[in-house]
Amino acid sequence: MIEQDALAALAALAHPTRLATFRLLVRHAPDGLATGALAEAIGLPQSTFSTHLAVLARAGLVTAEKQGRHLVQHADLDRLRALMVFLARDCCEGRAELCEPLRTELTCC
Repeated sequence: MIEQDALAALAALAHPTRLATFRLLVRHAPDGLATGALAEAIGLPQSTFSTHLAVLARAGLVTAEKQGRHLVQHADLDRLRALMVFLARDCCEGRAELCEPLRTELTCC
């Protein structure tokens, strides 16, 4: 991941609705959620919610898939992984033991 992509992803997630949406989609991976169900779970009208989904999609964090009459939203877990690696790559200036608590916390995932 390059810095520009990381900035776009972080900017997209720097809003309470978009962060909650992305986290909900991560919890529902790999199946995703229909747009209507997602908007209902977040508590917004679908027309308002679509703007937030568009921001997440432009940042590459969310993809949509047509399934019958529904549009199902998915968190892009590869993009999430790339962002996390980008953020932690230079962690502790190469001293892996200092990053061990982070690795331990993520082990349960």
